Amino acid sequence: MAAEQIHASYSALEISIPISILESYAKHGIINADLAGYYQYIPAHKLQELRNILMQPLRISPSVASQFLDTQQGKFILQRLTELIKTSSHPQESEFQALRTALIAAAAEPEGLNLLNLLRKYPQKSISIDVASGMQIADELEKMISETEKAISTIIQASHLEAATIPLEKLSQLPELSNQPNLLTQKQTLQLFDSIRNRHLSTDIYIPNTLQPAPVIVISHGLGLDSSNFRYLANYLAKNGFAVVIPNHPGSDAKQLQSLIKRNSNQVAHPNEFKDRPLDIKYILDQLESDSRFQHRLNLQQVGVFGQSLGGYTALALVGAKINFEQLKQDCHAEKVRNTWNMSLLLQCRALELPNQSGQEDNLQDQRIKAAIAVNPITSSIFGQAGLSQIHTPVMIIGSSEDTVAPALYEQILPFSWITYPQKYLVMLLGATHFSTIGNSNPGSTQIALSTDMVGDVFQAQHYMNALSLPFFQTYVAKKPEYLPYLNAAYAQSISSQSLGLNLVQSLDHLKLAPALDDHSPETNPVKKNFPIP
Repeated sequence: MAAEQIHASYSALEISIPISILESYAKHGIINADLAGYYQYIPAHKLQELRNILMQPLRISPSVASQFLDTQQGKFILQRLTELIKTSSHPQESEFQALRTALIAAAAEPEGLNLLNLLRKYPQKSISIDVASGMQIADELEKMISETEKAISTIIQASHLEAATIPLEKLSQLPELSNQPNLLTQKQTLQLFDSIRNRHLSTDIYIPNTLQPAPVIVISHGLGLDSSNFRYLANYLAKNGFAVVIPNHPGSDAKQLQSLIKRNSNQVAHPNEFKDRPLDIKYILDQLESDSRFQHRLNLQQVGVFGQSLGGYTALALVGAKINFEQLKQDCHAEKVRNTWNMSLLLQCRALELPNQSGQEDNLQDQRIKAAIAVNPITSSIFGQAGLSQIHTPVMIIGSSEDTVAPALYEQILPFSWITYPQKYLVMLLGATHFSTIGNSNPGSTQIALSTDMVGDVFQAQHYMNALSLPFFQTYVAKKPEYLPYLNAAYAQSISSQSLGLNLVQSLDHLKLAPALDDHSPETNPVKKNFPIP
């Protein structure tokens, strides 16, 4: 069976449209008599948007779709979408399964998973859509987008003000970073095993040919990735005199995601990863310190860390941010989680499954680490204001304006304002997504390929990661103050491109952000409860 008709209701108003009519319009632009009655009420540009929405594909295999929909995040999306489908003859659980079946079947179509295929594959003769619920969800999303845009506008204004304090002649005198040394490097892969935690840690290490022991940068990959995704950054830093260490975190890497797809695992990542990831890096640094092969090649008292997404969380934990179980208990009530569109909160709430929540058993900070860069990190509840205020190390937080996984306002912009340590930087990539800074994996990798729409201008985003990481780590890890002039709003603006904007600020307090937030109420927006009302 497949759906033939859509019934849409709003209060006492009901309309009915055959799916075949929508298909004719989406594919050929034909306005049938059934659709013509509504044509006069819909602006032409909105009708074109409807065609695009109906046909826009998401390339995902049926097996991947099936496994994702069985995860906590997948079930959450299904739950929110079934609020729109109201049928008196079917219980909600049946609607849940029907939608899941339709998504998997649509993913198997040659054109990929799109809204039109989803409607065609729905396993009931008709679909009833509650327009009022749809409008409510649209309003929630619109509010989140609007508040994010206001906050980013505030950042842009603050960036311009900071840039105006930098004399142009001072900026023009800076040497090009591309003119830095291009050292020969060696790469090797270490196979380490932490017997206490039963963790096999395959670790790539890039070592430059230098006369003195090289300062070390550790890169922590995101969920479902591996060490190959940031080799572009590793090669760049190594050619400029840093040794780079990239571990594969076994409980949240590409292999774990494949295990999920093959049904050998029922979760994207185990809650223990919130502790195991920082402990992986501490263990690897300990092993390198005791390995005679590296004693005169690595300076393990001058270490920096770079992390993306869950790796960004890892980086902040290593420089002192504490897991905030009290904040998690406040934010992770079923009602609050059910009403959020901050997808990262679902992952953060899993930390409540950790044993021993006193915070005393595991010290995740490592004193060898002198600075951290966190790209698209998850922070709002796992750390909260209390956890982030424990950071007393230079940090750079990088957010993306189009991030739908770890929304910039909730996970990077507001949390940046909670960090009290003065040597801090907030960078916004305008037009980037959660995936823009991720490099290609090794040839033959089983990682899921992402569409261009989901990654944006990857080349420019990776260029920014190189251009920001080098002076930051040279300044705060290698202790070379001559690189500090590159870490300001004026320099960021000088390298910003039209295809992917770049803004940097060093100061962003609560008062500047207040106008961006329409609602400060903890009851209605749990991720904002730490925000003090001025």
